[in-house]
Amino acid sequence: MLQKVYAQVDKLPTPLKTRAFTLLFGRAVKYFKTSGLKFEWIEPNHSIVVIKNRPYVQNHIGTVHAVAMIMIAESATGALVGLNVPANAIPVIKRMEVDYRKRAAGDMKAEAMLTQEQITMMQTEERGEVDVAVTITDGESKEPIFVRAVWAWTPKRKA
Repeated sequence: MLQKVYAQVDKLPTPLKTRAFTLLFGRAVKYFKTSGLKFEWIEPNHSIVVIKNRPYVQNHIGTVHAVAMIMIAESATGALVGLNVPANAIPVIKRMEVDYRKRAAGDMKAEAMLTQEQITMMQTEERGEVDVAVTITDGESKEPIFVRAVWAWTPKRKA
């Protein structure tokens, strides 16, 4: 499904492409839309998801809530997996490791990347798992949180 969405917006100029992909992704993943996340960049091997430090996503100390930080990591990595697994497969998050290192400041950004080897594996294997690299930075370009995201994919069940 995500491949079809991407194919529809891929030819657009980058600002329109990311806006359209954000809108369509938000229709499929309701919590993404509810949280106000946005794609700043999307290609099959590279994605950037951002969240503004607004009151409705803040914690008790006025920074982006811990769960919102995890959500941008999950969205950035999951979009890449969804763009690359076979059309008859369903991607699912298998494991996330999170290490909060310091207080975040300002808006947050998650940047995820896949290697060509990972993409080839996802496109050719019926099932498997992949460790998707993701870096989370804040408004000061610091990395207040470390996230490791492991995704799996399996064939969709027949109804």
